[in-house]
Amino acid sequence: MLCHLLVPKNKNKIKKQNQKPKRRDSAALQKAVWLFAVIPLAVVALGAQQPAAPEALWKKLEPFAQPPAQFAGNFGPYQSPLKFADGSVAKTPANWTRRRAEILKSWHERLGAWPPLVERPVIKKLESVERDGYTEHRVQVQIAPEGTSVEGYLLIPKGKGPFPAVVVPFYEPLTSIGRGAKGRGVGTHDYGLQLVKRGFVTLSIGTPGSLDKLGGDTRDALIQAGKEHRRQPLTLLAYVAANCLTALAQLPEVDPERIGIIGLSYGGKWSMFASCLDQRFACAVWSDPGIVFNEKDSNVNYWEPWYLGFDPKVQRKPGVPSEKNPRTGLYKELIDSGQDLVDLHALMAPRPVLVSGGVQDPPKNWLALNHLVAVNKLLGHKDRALLTARATHVPTAAALELELDFLEYFLKYSPKQKLEK
Repeated sequence: MLCHLLVPKNKNKIKKQNQKPKRRDSAALQKAVWLFAVIPLAVVALGAQQPAAPEALWKKLEPFAQPPAQFAGNFGPYQSPLKFADGSVAKTPANWTRRRAEILKSWHERLGAWPPLVERPVIKKLESVERDGYTEHRVQVQIAPEGTSVEGYLLIPKGKGPFPAVVVPFYEPLTSIGRGAKGRGVGTHDYGLQLVKRGFVTLSIGTPGSLDKLGGDTRDALIQAGKEHRRQPLTLLAYVAANCLTALAQLPEVDPERIGIIGLSYGGKWSMFASCLDQRFACAVWSDPGIVFNEKDSNVNYWEPWYLGFDPKVQRKPGVPSEKNPRTGLYKELIDSGQDLVDLHALMAPRPVLVSGGVQDPPKNWLALNHLVAVNKLLGHKDRALLTARATHVPTAAALELELDFLEYFLKYSPKQKLEK
């Protein structure tokens, strides 16, 4: 479900503040943690903030790099991404290089081609606060050549860099740094805050244009962006994230080859499209976005005009497609041609990805993820696609721990992946 944005007031000054945001335990969160006890993730130790050895991290992650027995080797109804448009099949890494280029070109044509990326995005610091173990900067980051910017929070740990970094997209950035309205996200998806405590530079951003143009409504902001740029909104979000990656890569505190991305729900869709369309992201966590189409679940809503259903000629009403409210835009084209998002996922190979599954991404979505496993196998890699399971949409404490462990393992300890240009 989409929500109105919360954006801090502009105060162009620097202040010091040593108080930490208060954590608010809720009955809902306690219930979610209890529910999580019925699935395998409950064996993960909770709450540890101390650095872990890479072997210990992988021991926690490894069980989720293989599908359950009932899904092993099962590719479901999805078309193989190894199959070229002409019907031939990629059987070697060299074949895959050509096939990958074909897939990427196809997706950019479907979604709408990106404008040129900003070569040196400007990061304007509006306010800085010294906190326990890190510095918090409220910033505006340039996301388009004409100077358009997105507001967010840049958190930089104390100590000697360069550090790995993570882009954290969500509806608004405050939730990601532990200051969401009414405690929203604290201990569940305050990724920017949790990761800076582990020694990452984090850039938490919200939907651009949602405050200044449309009173804060994310859906309207994305639909309006689609109209202005005549592109599917999800690719515009991916373009924003790509420019944020460039901005981070140019900071002296950041290792430019170790930048990842993580997002929940709407932020998970954003993270998925960004990391697939821009291979500079070293790894990614997609937390319960719904990685494939599913019209039986109203929250896997790629059909909406603010995702893939944008059509310049007609705007459908929100809701699951029906005879009276039919599919539109690219979503309709993909469904009509029997296609899904599996070939998009394949663009991640051989970079690691964790699908942090919940209600929208249950274990059966291994049927789609197995195709990415097959591409990685062709390239000589294994254990690069992981899928965890929880009983809730919002991450439990155990699920959050695994998401952070994944980023720590692959951005701090895993060998840097050399990608073909």
